[in-house]
Amino acid sequence: MTKEIIAVFVGGGSGSLLRYAVQALLHERIRPYDFPWATLSVNIIGSFLIGLFYSLSARWNLSVETRLLLTTGLCGGFTTFSTFSNDCLQMVRQGYFAPFLLYASISLLFGLLAVWAGTLCGK
Repeated sequence: MTKEIIAVFVGGGSGSLLRYAVQALLHERIRPYDFPWATLSVNIIGSFLIGLFYSLSARWNLSVETRLLLTTGLCGGFTTFSTFSNDCLQMVRQGYFAPFLLYASISLLFGLLAVWAGTLCGK
C-alpha cells in the first residue's frame, strides 16, 4: 500500500505543477481574461491523457503503482473540476450565460472525445 500512496503523491504533485505552468503560460498570452481557456485546456489535455494512460496500462500490463502515478496522481493533479465549477459559477453570477453554456458544453463534449481519442491512441 505504501508504494501506491507514494505513486499518487508524486504524480499528483507533478500534475499540479504542470497545471500551474500551463495556466501561467496561457494567462500571459490571452488577455483580457474573458473565457477560462487555461482550465478548459488542462481539462481536455488531461482527459486525453487519462484515456491514453488507462489504455496503455492495459496494453502493456503496467504495474498498479505506475497506473496510479499516471492516472490518479498526474491526471488528477493536472485536471481541475473544482476550478471548472468555480469558473461556471462566476460566469453565471456575472450574467455571462452564453459563455457559460459554451464553456460547459465544450468542456463536457471535448473532454469525453479526448478520453476516447486517448484510449484509441493507446491501443
